[in-house]
Amino acid sequence: MLKTHISQQIYAKLSFEATNNQKKIIESLSEWLSNNDFGSIFLLNGYAGTGKTTIIAAFVAAIKTLGIKPILLAPTGRAAKVLTRYSGEVAYTIHKKIYRERSITDYESRFSLDYNREHDAVFIVDEASMLSASSTEGATFGSGNLLEDLVTYVRSGKRCRLMIVGDDAQLPPVGDDYSPALEPSTLLPYGEVEYATMDEVVRQSQDSGILFNATMLRCMLENRIFEIPHFDMSFPDFRQVQGGELLEELQDCYDRFGRDETIVITRSNKRANRYNEGIRRYNLSAEEEIESGDMLMIVKNNYHYAEQDKDSPMAFVANGDVARLKRLRRFEEFYGFRFAEAVLEFPDYDDYEMQVKIILDTLSSESPSLTREQSKALFYEVEKDYSDITVKSKRYKAIRENPHFNAMQIKFAYAVTCHKAQGGQWKAVFVDRCLFGDEQMSKDMLRWLYTAITRATERIYLVNFDERFFE
Repeated sequence: MLKTHISQQIYAKLSFEATNNQKKIIESLSEWLSNNDFGSIFLLNGYAGTGKTTIIAAFVAAIKTLGIKPILLAPTGRAAKVLTRYSGEVAYTIHKKIYRERSITDYESRFSLDYNREHDAVFIVDEASMLSASSTEGATFGSGNLLEDLVTYVRSGKRCRLMIVGDDAQLPPVGDDYSPALEPSTLLPYGEVEYATMDEVVRQSQDSGILFNATMLRCMLENRIFEIPHFDMSFPDFRQVQGGELLEELQDCYDRFGRDETIVITRSNKRANRYNEGIRRYNLSAEEEIESGDMLMIVKNNYHYAEQDKDSPMAFVANGDVARLKRLRRFEEFYGFRFAEAVLEFPDYDDYEMQVKIILDTLSSESPSLTREQSKALFYEVEKDYSDITVKSKRYKAIRENPHFNAMQIKFAYAVTCHKAQGGQWKAVFVDRCLFGDEQMSKDMLRWLYTAITRATERIYLVNFDERFFE
């Protein structure tokens, strides 16, 4: 009876007739929610164009009528903003929800797993393809295993359940061959896993070139056909652009959709730098190295500034967060690096403003952020200023509070790599060519293409792709 009541509530929140595949998902969700095994994890793998977001939104609305609290989480601020938009409920970053700052014993911040004070709640985690089961930054957060910490946190509450949602055709986390959070075998050690897949493309999606071509790529991945795809260019939202037309098409999108809703996705930081330089010079008529109004991307986690403001909507400023440069002043050189004072505005966090110091050396470097050598050099130069502090822990604490050591590492955000774009959506997406010379198509490259193309909601532009993709 309870299962039937739950499914009726979900159907009542839909404004259309569910497909057979969607009906199976709704029945599975209802079964899972009516079960007394709160430790069971529901894993929903849903591909682009299958109506996954609509089903999630209906599920969220339905469980609220049942007295169950939905708690929506995503790996990044931009992904949380997208989740908020389609679900109608405020979503948070995973880190903001499950970790709390603990006492400092080193020069980097450390966060411990918080206690889950929620009860009778369903935690819904979207864009789970980005979730890593290992930490690239040591144990800065909890155990260092985000997936394990997430499960542990949810289960520390009373009658709380965990639902993991993602798309395993997307790029896995950096350094991984697959997405651990979307792999049932990875989750099995945590207990029962209810696995469901949404792979039936809904009728409305068949008129979209973005979703038609994304589905083709996904089918190639499923069938292990690692060849050059042949895109269908008969759709008005799916276009081919040659280099000579690029700046004009970009300008049209800036005028039509705005800078916040237009992005170029590239394979490397080197190519992103070239695009950013050209866009700033020719489209934005920028004359200075960096100017007010520039869109910036933070390229290294920064814990300092969010700590200073307890009302900050961010647990920390994350690698990949996008900011608008509102004001800029006081350029300076210290410790062999160049800095500036800036006021940044974060559009993915309701235009939250933060006064910070930025480091300019990362703007045009080909490395993703300061290299290990540069980071060490900055640390040791700053440390010299505190050589009179003989107690190591106190010296590290002083370094940690040094504004230059804590400067935000930034790049321009008009063109970014695909991993940086993952989790976000833009109205217009320009995808830079993915094969050079005699490079062969591969599984990773098909995933890269699928992830890049599914970032767009209204238009895709394939830039300088050779004719093999259109035969």
